[in-house]
This record gives sequence, C-alpha cells and structure tokens, in this order.
Amino acid sequence: MTAILAAAVIGYLLGSIPFGLILTRIAGRGDIREIGSGSIGATNVLRTGSKPLAALTLALDVAKGAGAALIGCAWSEEAALAGGAAVVIGHSFPVWLGFRGGKGVATALGVLLALAWPVALLAALLWLATAALWRYSSLAALVAAVAAAALAAVLVEPARACLIAGIALLVILRHHDNILRLLAGSESRISFGKG
Repeated sequence: MTAILAAAVIGYLLGSIPFGLILTRIAGRGDIREIGSGSIGATNVLRTGSKPLAALTLALDVAKGAGAALIGCAWSEEAALAGGAAVVIGHSFPVWLGFRGGKGVATALGVLLALAWPVALLAALLWLATAALWRYSSLAALVAAVAAAALAAVLVEPARACLIAGIALLVILRHHDNILRLLAGSESRISFGKG
C-alpha cells in the first residue's frame, strides 16, 4: 500500500509540472493560458508560432507520463497503475495552477509507452493519420483515445486495460469544449507547414 501511495503522489507531482507554461514563459511568449484553447499542452504551445517549443513540450509531457509509470513499475504492478493514473490527473488538474491544466494526451501517450507500447504505437499512428487528414488536433486525440481503449481491451491484461480505458475517458471528458466546437464547425485547425 505504501508503494502504491508513493507512486500516486510522485505521479501526480510529476504530472502537475506545466512544461508548456514554463517553456513559453522562458521563451518570452507570455502566458500560454491566455491564447488559443487556454490549455498548457503542446498543441496550444504550437499556437505561439514556435514549433521547437511545441515539440519540446510534447517530449517533456510524454516523458513525465512514461517516467511516472516506470517509477511505479520498479515497485509493483499496482504501483505502476497508480503512478500512470496519477500523472495524467496531475497534468489535467495541477494544484499549482488552480487545477486547470492540459488535456492529458501527450502524458497519456507516455503512460501507454511504458505500460502497453503496442497500444501506444497504434494510437499514435491513428492520431497522426487523423490529424493529417482533417487537421484537427482535438479530433485526432478523441480518435486515438477511443482506439487506445478498444485496443487495450484486446492486447493487454485486464488491469492495464481498465487503466487505459479510464485515461481515455478522462481525455475525452477534457475535450468537451473541443467536441462542441467540432460540432459547430468552429474548432481551430493545426498547421504542419513552415513556421
């Protein structure tokens, strides 16, 4: 029980590090929460016009997801699951930012890479394909989340599949505003061109 609790606390604290906010402030791009969707994730960092900053945010958010799950793995399967759940919750609801964080997509990918890499790979490929076809990051995230839950039910053991389904549900719920904008035809598109 101690290991599970420790993994959850470490996971939450790792998850709550707002890399997107920190990096954009260091780079003199202001408060990322005041542009675009107001999120602290890589997609919103991309809206500052800096692809390197967005890529670094993506990498660090993925790394904290994988790191939290792997720290838990060093103790037990249950601790790995606790760390994986807590890191996504920490990213989505960071205590330092009044519990207003990101959507959890990149951090969830990190957890999947650590705990179910085939699911992570397939979900990431679906994200890329959806984003390339329709240029909606939110739609790509929703497709990847649903796919990850479905794939996990087939490819991994029940405990990890349940965690992945729970994370997918959280990611979907965090995109509720995006879903409304997609339905209204007012969602912002992402650009893969130069810049």
